[in-house]
Amino acid sequence: MNLAVIPARGGSKRIPRKNIKDFCGKPMLAWSILAAQKTNIFERIIVSTDDLEIKEIAEKYGAEVPFFRPEELSNDYAATAPVIAHAINEINLGTYEDQWVCCIYPCAPLIFYEDLKNSLELAKKNQADFVYPISEFVVPPQWALRLKKNNHLEYLEPGKELIRSQDLEKLYFDAGQFYWGKADAWIDKKEMHSSGIGYPIQNSRAVDIDTLDDWQRAEALFNYLDISNLYQ
Repeated sequence: MNLAVIPARGGSKRIPRKNIKDFCGKPMLAWSILAAQKTNIFERIIVSTDDLEIKEIAEKYGAEVPFFRPEELSNDYAATAPVIAHAINEINLGTYEDQWVCCIYPCAPLIFYEDLKNSLELAKKNQADFVYPISEFVVPPQWALRLKKNNHLEYLEPGKELIRSQDLEKLYFDAGQFYWGKADAWIDKKEMHSSGIGYPIQNSRAVDIDTLDDWQRAEALFNYLDISNLYQ
């Protein structure tokens, strides 16, 4: 069985009601639901929330909301893994063997649904507990600068200052869109990053939406990549 869990709480602070704010014509949450539906690989698509309005919107777009998330998993400090483990326990998957659970973030409209399918195949091929999208840094992080007093700058790695970018090691970051994991790996609280493998995606689709500037950039990329056309 393949289960999708979309964790969408109601208490976003930096962008109020971010999970259901209109994004290119639909509530933000809807794009994650549509991506999961388009794969045709999920037996169930569940939204884990503490919010009645989010529940209603999720159900409108075809997701299930069979429970409300408890308060201790809905605050600003709640981590992802316990929320997914709670969802797995709530719907009673039974045996965890051959059960895969995908956490799809509600504010990840630049997901390509093919990535959800292909990354699962990659995880199975490599017998990994988890797989998640990664993207290469645009500027080598070895060139990072620390801003000091009076706008003076200091390299974090002074010895790398004059090395050409093509001669530096390529480094990657977690693109923050989704995490596939074996059900028992979620339940056993294994570390997603150290127990998982990376699935590279293009940098233009790795946008973490925390500010209105991030939001506007994501909308521009969404339209440029014509992602809405994937769901026609």
